Amino acid sequence: MNTLEAIKTRRSTRRFSDKRVEVKKLNWIVDAGRYAPSGGNSQSCHFIVVRKKEVLAKLAELAQAAFDKKEITEGMYKSVANSIRASKKGGYVFHYDPDTLIIVANKKDYGNNIADTACALENMMIAANELDLGSVWINQLRWLNEDETLLEYERSLGLEDNERIYGALAIGYADTEDGLPVRTPLERTGNKVTYI
Repeated sequence: MNTLEAIKTRRSTRRFSDKRVEVKKLNWIVDAGRYAPSGGNSQSCHFIVVRKKEVLAKLAELAQAAFDKKEITEGMYKSVANSIRASKKGGYVFHYDPDTLIIVANKKDYGNNIADTACALENMMIAANELDLGSVWINQLRWLNEDETLLEYERSLGLEDNERIYGALAIGYADTEDGLPVRTPLERTGNKVTYI
């Protein structure tokens, strides 16, 4: 697969099989994130690779509790509102129960924290597609990155005091007949281009 094919055929996977991702593939994916561009070559992203099911379950439980305390407001980003609604119903698993969740943190007072995290996540999604793995960008931990209960737990996982989570990536084998992610490109209906 060439680079443009890997980019154009990358689609979000939200249903994962129980098949374990090989450590070698995970290392390649994390390296793709580590080699992403960063402002001033700061290389300040912190990758926390979660493979333990009990940790994934605890993160889901704490996120559900945090969203359950929130109320939907006028003009709220629809995905945040959806997370609140789902949490209030119970049984909400924000990360789609993947084999692996790669949490990407950065320094909270660094001006490029979100941009650098986005570059790393995009590199990792393209690498996952190249390696026949499904992936999906996860924002929920970023939306809750000042929740004290979650922060305390995340610190027990290695998050440093001066860091916050700005994104995460769920990775695994797709729950499809052939185990491959869906790769049919979606029609482009937005992202206007103007040449001058």
